[in-house]
Parts: sequence; structure tokens; C-alpha cells
Amino acid sequence: MPAAGIGRRFGTDRPKQYAPLCGRTVIEWALALFLADPRCAGAVVALAKDDPYWAALAPRTVVVAPGGQERSHSVRNALAALADRATREDWVLVHDAARPCLPRNDLDRLLVELAEHPVGGLLATPAADTLKRAEASRDVQQTVDRAGLWRALTPQMFRYGRLCEALDRAHAAGRMPTDEAQAIEWLGDRPRLVEGAPANLKITSAADLAIAAALLKENRE
Repeated sequence: MPAAGIGRRFGTDRPKQYAPLCGRTVIEWALALFLADPRCAGAVVALAKDDPYWAALAPRTVVVAPGGQERSHSVRNALAALADRATREDWVLVHDAARPCLPRNDLDRLLVELAEHPVGGLLATPAADTLKRAEASRDVQQTVDRAGLWRALTPQMFRYGRLCEALDRAHAAGRMPTDEAQAIEWLGDRPRLVEGAPANLKITSAADLAIAAALLKENRE
């Protein structure tokens, strides 16, 4: 779980993953589903240097790795922390620390549908809105056909060795993938999209916390 971001756009005194949400922090909600799942053999969180917030949470079963300059560096550091535990063919899941509302059914579907897949894949939702491509001025250039377009979510699930290889090759070439699937795609592999719920939102602004709180409350009722 990459959690080294400082959340400049979030607009509060702390990174978004540490924002309070329904009696926990966002990152605690993001981790909870995995820590409670017997299929999960362990968890690693990549943190920013001198992170002042994690120590107050610090689940004993979670390994800590150093965060990197970019998300993909943080993910690679977290994978390195598993080098003495994971085999090349083990599945690893990468989940955003700012996604606290992952439905259990979506996690189950991801694990079941990808269990025998040769590459792996990710949760995603079909694009539902009309999409526009704009110039720097924000004048519309064109309307983009949304057929076949999906929004990538997390978790993303790939074999340990292949994901390490994908990130190493990308970094060696000076390429920064925006998610793990893109790095895998650059190797020529084709990840599977597993349809997930739009409720698996990513916290990007303070307003998103209210939506997340409503979703979590609904799930507990």
C-alpha cells in the first residue's frame, strides 16, 4: 500500500490518508479489509520519511517500507520488503491508501476471477460520463467515444516476480507508470479488468470524506 503522499491538494493540515473518517483514519479503513482476510498473508505500507502519523496507528502485523519520489517507487520499495517472504509466483495486491470504501464483494470477485489468470488484473468501472478532450485553455477539442473505456481502481493484482520486473524495467527506462497495470502493459502483457463498484472512491478532496462516511455508514447498517 503506497502511503507516502503528502496530499497538497487535500487542503488540510495532514495527508488525506490520515484524515479522520467514522472513528478511524482513511488508511485504517483501507487496510482493515485486508488485515481481516485470512487469504492475506501480510501487508506492507510505504511511508514518507519522518511520517509523524503512522506511529499512533501502527498495526503490529503491518510491515513498513520507505516511500519513494513517485507512487511506483513506493510500490517497488514495498515489494522489496517482501523479498524474503514472497515467491515469484505469489499474488500481490496493491491498494490505494486513500480508498477506504472497497466493498468486500469486489475483493472477493477480484481474487476469484484472477486466480487462474496468466497475468492478473485490476478492479475497474466502465466510463459512464461523456468524455471531453480539451486544450490547455480548457476549450473542448473533441468528444471522446467512451465505448471500451474504463476507470482504473484498486486493488490491482499481479504475480510478485512479474510486477517487480515490470517496475524495474520501467524505472530503468525513465518511465513512471501511473498504476501497476500500466507497467505490466509495457511488458506486453494484457491485464484483466474486473468490474468493481463506483463506491470504491479515492479520497482526493475534503468533500470526498462526506461521501465516504455515508458509504461506510450504509455498509454497516
